Amino acid sequence: MAEALLHHVTQPMRTGFDHPAARRRSSDSLLLRLSVDGHHGTGECAPRPYVTGETSRSVRAALELVDLGPLFARLRTTDPAELLGALHAAGFEQTFGITGGNNLLCLLETAVLDLLGRRLGTPAGALLPGRAGTTDGTTGGVGPAALPVSQVLDLGTDPQEFLDTRGPFHFVKIKASEDPARDVRTVAAVRDRLGESVPVMVDANMSWTPDTAAGLVGRLRDAGADLFEEPLPQRSWADLRELRRATGATVMLDESLSGPADAHTALRSGACDAFNVRVSKCGGLLRSARVVDFAREHGIAFQIGVQVAEVGPLINAGRALAFANPDALTVEAGQSDRFFDRMVVSPRPAVDRTANTISPVETPGFGLELDPSAGPYAVLAFTEGNRLWHPPTPDPRTKVRT
Repeated sequence: MAEALLHHVTQPMRTGFDHPAARRRSSDSLLLRLSVDGHHGTGECAPRPYVTGETSRSVRAALELVDLGPLFARLRTTDPAELLGALHAAGFEQTFGITGGNNLLCLLETAVLDLLGRRLGTPAGALLPGRAGTTDGTTGGVGPAALPVSQVLDLGTDPQEFLDTRGPFHFVKIKASEDPARDVRTVAAVRDRLGESVPVMVDANMSWTPDTAAGLVGRLRDAGADLFEEPLPQRSWADLRELRRATGATVMLDESLSGPADAHTALRSGACDAFNVRVSKCGGLLRSARVVDFAREHGIAFQIGVQVAEVGPLINAGRALAFANPDALTVEAGQSDRFFDRMVVSPRPAVDRTANTISPVETPGFGLELDPSAGPYAVLAFTEGNRLWHPPTPDPRTKVRT
């Protein structure tokens, strides 16, 4: 028996998160649970239209066109270690003959990887290329016990409160506002409190223009900023190169970097110094790993980032990528502990807020199970033998869709 169940999780957030490209008050993730002959795996994507052009609605529509029958057959008939090797060699699209946008591929790939990890008894980090057989996802088998994480100051949080309550600080990202004077004051306050040892980055989320960016970079760098994330409109390759040349700014790409093709273009264009690698926007964990390997090979720094308000497998997928690549400039572990009173997965992915560190996932796959609270978010189901997706069937005892 094989089936799939799709959830669209729009869980209210305890506290919102604002930046120049979006304001968020609830999660917006798709979770896909695959079940094949008693084995299961759960994947996640978090579509953001300002990043890849995809929405949860468009990903859901694309998924409804996918016949999962051949994928189920491959999972059933192929040795899991052999299938993992095929994914490493050829990628998800070629291995399963499924094409689509980055978030659709991420949703399916992470579900498959979770299922394979559970079958192999292997945590997600060890499922990455070159790390099979290790216990922590690193090539040597012995990796860090914890990694420090960034703290992000969004537009809805008072800078003084942030400085008083969010430490210890290892790396600070400040979301730019529409008021340059405010941003200068914020950067100066952060730098004055934290001294010179903590990197400070300003994230404009594409909100500056080629005419204004150079002046803003100068003012913010004088106030203490070290790096600038996505300062110009998406994929402004020539203007980004000119901004770096004219100002000496250290530029990180985020919205402009949605996979290996963008990484190659950015390098050829001389557009950046660093990549923000987020699993969902890059098309899954394996493609994200390729982007990291490309960055390292070409002397480009990289950050392991997150989409705001991830709710489950994406959190632990990002952590697997981070512990497999502990030389990252910084790691964004997200704020699910601050955003949500209750998670739709268990155990809840933890951040040690006394040290602002995370620990590796050591259980098979992504190490998470869907909580019963996920039930009301179920929207679509697929059953082997029926090539059409259909509404989930309510449990007669609970009336919750399953």
